[in-house]
Amino acid sequence: MAVTKSKIKLIRSLEQKKFREQHALFIVEGDKTVREALDSSLIVETVLAKKAWLEQIPYSTLSKVSEIIEINDNELSQISFMKTPNQALAIVQTPKYALDITEITGGLSVYLDRVQDPGNLGAIIRLADWFGISHVICGNGCADPFGVKTVQSTMGAIIRVKTYKTDVSFFQQLENHLPDFSVYGTFLDGEHLYDAPLSDNAVIVMGNESKGISDDVAQYVKRRLFIPRYPSAGEATSESLNVATAAAIVCAEFRRKSISV
Repeated sequence: MAVTKSKIKLIRSLEQKKFREQHALFIVEGDKTVREALDSSLIVETVLAKKAWLEQIPYSTLSKVSEIIEINDNELSQISFMKTPNQALAIVQTPKYALDITEITGGLSVYLDRVQDPGNLGAIIRLADWFGISHVICGNGCADPFGVKTVQSTMGAIIRVKTYKTDVSFFQQLENHLPDFSVYGTFLDGEHLYDAPLSDNAVIVMGNESKGISDDVAQYVKRRLFIPRYPSAGEATSESLNVATAAAIVCAEFRRKSISV
């Protein structure tokens, strides 16, 4: 089956959030990530790939896909969102995860407050996957976790990590369920990260790239953490860290302390 103009138009439209929401679809691209999508519980509607790639995929795997389109390099370049097109692209149904507070309170989760850069959001989803954190909760003002750039930045982690779109009411639900549940956030006036007691069951809040955690969310943070600086004596240092870098440092320390206990 040849790729049609209408299919190309659909794929290109999914770069925009309004069309992703309208169709409840998103794009997965690249050899490894498309394979992972096919092996996951996600519903893959269409796979567009080069002949050699399709021949490597077991029939039992491809048989779950509604539509398979063999394409050449020229056609792939028309639909690809990568600078260097890979071998395969898939159109996938956007999963709708029900935010279960009981499940959230059973481990470590990350709440993002107005993290607007798709690359940062994707990197945080990827590091959550690395540190065994299954839930990333996107509050108001966050980039779309299923945007093309975000999905690419996750390097396949979007398939395994559950992401949710919500607002500050999440914390009200959390307090109603477990009033004393641990909520941590990063602040310049917080407690030294490496001295603070950290819980295995907690929500870690990370804020906006330039403004940090908003007042609306900060009121629910029970323990403020600070990532210490280590400049040479008397020398100036950067005034802040990239939010994805900060999230990696904080998550690593949570996991380190849970192992060492």
